[in-house]
Amino acid sequence: MASLVSAWIWKERFWFPENVTWADLEHPPPGVDYPQAGHLVCALPLAVGVFILRLLFERLVAKPCANILHIQTGTGVRRQVQPNALLEKVYHSKTSPDHRHLEQLSKQLDWDLRRVQRWFRVRRDQDRPTTETKFCESMWRFTFYSGIFIFAISYMWDSPWLWNTRHCWNNYPFQPMIQSQYNHYVAEFAFYWSLMFSQFIDIKRKDFLIMFIHHLATILLITFSYANNMLRAGALVMCVHDASDIFLEAAKLANYAKYQRLCDALFVLFTLVFFITRLVIFPFWIIRSVLFESWEILGPYQAWWLLNSLLLVLQVLHVFWFYLITCIAVKSIFKGKVSKDDRSDVESSSEEEINSNCRTRTQYHRQVFHRGGSHMAELQTLVKT
Repeated sequence: MASLVSAWIWKERFWFPENVTWADLEHPPPGVDYPQAGHLVCALPLAVGVFILRLLFERLVAKPCANILHIQTGTGVRRQVQPNALLEKVYHSKTSPDHRHLEQLSKQLDWDLRRVQRWFRVRRDQDRPTTETKFCESMWRFTFYSGIFIFAISYMWDSPWLWNTRHCWNNYPFQPMIQSQYNHYVAEFAFYWSLMFSQFIDIKRKDFLIMFIHHLATILLITFSYANNMLRAGALVMCVHDASDIFLEAAKLANYAKYQRLCDALFVLFTLVFFITRLVIFPFWIIRSVLFESWEILGPYQAWWLLNSLLLVLQVLHVFWFYLITCIAVKSIFKGKVSKDDRSDVESSSEEEINSNCRTRTQYHRQVFHRGGSHMAELQTLVKT
């Protein structure tokens, strides 16, 4: 049974064009390396190393930077809720119950509705991460995205397939793998595996399950493109998606440090880079190559249909996310506020707390980024696929 499943998963007619077999890639000519699916196994222990490196980075680099910038450490004593087993059980399943559910709890406990609402508000505040914690997490992501993007551009700059995407398909799949391509793939693969681990200790978000599925899907896509030697197209896709995240994480860092003008400028840059990379370069350069140039050079095969379907779905999501970014920007400029986001709340703070804090127009703009701009960071749930 296991052999049948394995044969079905690694079916050559699915993965490769006609007259290409796994054996062809397993035995390259002397001095030539082709990617093997087993190569990525070494990235699993490396992912543990990346996770440990992150902990050391946050402790030895990010926290001192936060102290220099006088970022809130959250050492003060927070209000504690009255212990209640029923409410605690509900809280762990849904941190912000709807009005009907709150009324039911009020009747069950014989509590006033406001008392129940206050209990959930204070309980959410207990779990709310400090600004220092959020700063350290964003600084780690900013450092990784910046480093991996610079590395990718540096080794691809002299590659002909960066400037002429037809080279992504010439002589495919018998394209030699260079060491830099391998390092790029292993680094991204290890990073996303480390996110799988760290998600359980990071800032808790409402879209935890979606983020988990996203990281898993990303790992599968990296494995897919590596196993059938689509390294050139895969590297372009990863590079394009890393570019805008650099500016988003930088904007979040400026926001936490209360450099509001810098934050606003960086968010504008993020919006522009997102538009150029996701709505111009990705569809008209990368998807065009995978869809039309590969058809012309190779012809379609089963994996070709799957790959293009995934890329087209991703492009539809890019359009939707840019629409959300635009709505956030327009509302922040002309109305000074954004509508409540029910998908992901990176601040984990209550709506009542937000309303009480947003008294002046300047405070409103800051809150816009916390609940709007930072929300777009959490839209990496799908954007970073």
